[in-house]
Amino acid sequence: MSEIKVYDLREIAADPKAFEGQTVAIQGWVRNHRKQKNIGFMEFFDGTILAPMQVVYDENVEGFAAVQAIRNGAAICATGKLVMSPKGQLEMQAAQVVLEGDCSEDYPLQPKRHSLEFLREIAYLRPRTRLFQAVFRVRSIAAQAVHNYFQTRGYVYVHTPLITANDAEGAGNTFTVTTCEMGKPYKPEEDFFGHPASLAVTGQLEGETFAMAYKRIYTFGPTFRAENSNTKTHLAEFWMMEPEICFCDLNQLMDIEEDFLKTVVREVLDKAMPELQFL
Repeated sequence: MSEIKVYDLREIAADPKAFEGQTVAIQGWVRNHRKQKNIGFMEFFDGTILAPMQVVYDENVEGFAAVQAIRNGAAICATGKLVMSPKGQLEMQAAQVVLEGDCSEDYPLQPKRHSLEFLREIAYLRPRTRLFQAVFRVRSIAAQAVHNYFQTRGYVYVHTPLITANDAEGAGNTFTVTTCEMGKPYKPEEDFFGHPASLAVTGQLEGETFAMAYKRIYTFGPTFRAENSNTKTHLAEFWMMEPEICFCDLNQLMDIEEDFLKTVVREVLDKAMPELQFL
């Protein structure tokens, strides 16, 4: 086992023909386990790509009875030969399947469609679903594309405060940050900062001061708005990107915005097409 290299599905999917016929090891989780009398099929995923791999085993696998007892959601390490299936996809003919972490019989993510309301009740398992894996990989790629765009164009990444005493341009609707006991009269001298403070609604003011020293800067981080409106366009917490640029007029700014959006969207399309197609 120690002599066989462990690969991510991402590495295998990048050049499947190069792996055909090789004996490798893979580590991840069982999404679905279909069992028959003398054979079994596991839908295996490791989180590195959206597409799963099928792990096939028969009576020749080590500890056949123990392998058949593996439940959905369990963590495993499977070793075997990669072969091309009749559908033209690589699958593993397992010689060994080691149970790394067991799962209970009542594991809630069974192979069927689950509503978002149900997934909200099991938030610790949501990242294992295809929906959340697709959404957060797209978000990860888009966030990195934001940094790539600005970093390759000479912008300085500035971290602005998340706790502040200002509300920027009078945006209001801020979340108060205080160590005083709620329900009692507010006494600044008893508060941690000695004056009212809140979660930041923007990093604009700090960004502008840095732009006057670096010429081009950007912020990219969490923002908080206490807007009591339950719609798709009102979030209590979200991530916001804010560039501040000196010696830039409106037309130049619009060119930058257009180029930025095209670049980020292009990178997401290039790197997350399976996720976008699934969504």
